[in-house]
Amino acid sequence: MAAFVSPNPQFCKRFSSTKTATTSAAAFFSKPSQISPNFNLERAKPSFLVRCSIRSSAPPISTLKQSCPRPEYIPNRISDPNYVRIFDTTLRNGEQSPGATMTTKQKLDIARQLAKLGVDIIEAGFPASSEADLEAVKLIAKEVGNVSPEGADGHVPVICGLSRCNKRDIDKAWEAVKYAKKPRIHTFIATSEIHLKHKLKKTKEQVLETARSMVAYARSLGCPDVEFSPEDAGRSDREFLYEILGEVIKAGATTLNIPDTVGILVHDEFEQLIADIKATTHGIDNVIISTHCQNDLGLATANSIGGAIAGARQLEVTINGIGERAGNASLEEVVMAIKCRGEQVMGGLYTGINTQHIVVTSKMVEECSGLHIQPHKAIVGANAFAHESGIHQDGMLKNKDTYEIMSPEDIGLLRSNESGIVLGKLSGRHALKAKLLELGYDIDGKELDDLFPRFKSVAENKKNITDEDLIALVSDEVFQPQVFWKLGDV
Repeated sequence: MAAFVSPNPQFCKRFSSTKTATTSAAAFFSKPSQISPNFNLERAKPSFLVRCSIRSSAPPISTLKQSCPRPEYIPNRISDPNYVRIFDTTLRNGEQSPGATMTTKQKLDIARQLAKLGVDIIEAGFPASSEADLEAVKLIAKEVGNVSPEGADGHVPVICGLSRCNKRDIDKAWEAVKYAKKPRIHTFIATSEIHLKHKLKKTKEQVLETARSMVAYARSLGCPDVEFSPEDAGRSDREFLYEILGEVIKAGATTLNIPDTVGILVHDEFEQLIADIKATTHGIDNVIISTHCQNDLGLATANSIGGAIAGARQLEVTINGIGERAGNASLEEVVMAIKCRGEQVMGGLYTGINTQHIVVTSKMVEECSGLHIQPHKAIVGANAFAHESGIHQDGMLKNKDTYEIMSPEDIGLLRSNESGIVLGKLSGRHALKAKLLELGYDIDGKELDDLFPRFKSVAENKKNITDEDLIALVSDEVFQPQVFWKLGDV
């Protein structure tokens, strides 16, 4: 049984189109949860084949589950308890990666693409950090925050600016985002003991009062949507955390973001943290809970998904997982995990992301930031849909579902051959024969038997086997005239 979950009917219409997104970045430029906090993934494992791609063997579009369209945006609540907002911070936290600074034009281009991708909130920058960033956020608010991109079915993203908990930062953030149709100020202050003692040099009482008064100040400017983050929440004293979150709710916060700032928590710990906040904090039903997971231990995606299972309905992510130190939770990983498994093990969670724009967005961010994607990166790495092992190639030739849980078309990727076969020293006869057929050579039997050892010999000495290599081998081994005599010596 094949399973596919589409986020909404409009997306199904787009997905059914034969026109796919280009893989070239250059071509582009011209609330309350109904899921128990104690939800057990092990018990929920499905007893059937799970696949999240549309292939010829999948059911037709008309028979796939049709979820509700993207809910109307209301800052502090979501009408559909299964809808998860995607908050992209590529242009803010992602740009904090060493060497990833982008120009204003690049940031504007990426913001436009993020809107096409369907992200709910774009954190466009940190306006108080520089005049250039203030102007970039303002430009994005004006040009991206007021227009629905073609094919986005009327969706206009929220434009958000980051600020510390002080009036100067908040004024700058509001100056930048107020031009958007849906503006948001995101303000933060550290709450962990180590930050209070060594960085802020403030008491808990001082921090609590600062957080409360600055959230109220942001609302007093006319901003209807204020997000608050207790920095380093993962290492904060729980009772103090519950107290400060309750106070900022009373002051007017609409979203509470829970950051694992140093990526220290493991999956169960972070999931339990969100569940405890949901169960303990006064007024929590009047706000959206968000997650912001750093990837220092490689757990950002898992922790984000755990947070959503525990009741978070906003997930903060970046394209390609770029960000401070080891980066952030990766948008493409989080979104595709929800798309593939949301129905089976997450109680029906879904997002509004048009996944067919993932590859072009990924390539654009890679190009603009200069941060290259490792080949084995999940979803968007060069090897994510490539198969070199003979066993895997044989399976792919017989049925692609043997080794692929999604098709490359799901994320807007066009690959040179249908089965994603990459020839190398581990490849077998079936893969070689299939590749030769692709090149126009129908070779079998003794000819294939004679050619295969020559191919293996070349593959053992060369990293990449090109089409030209194969053509030369066929020409030399198969298409040479029969030898009647040869010159031995002169």
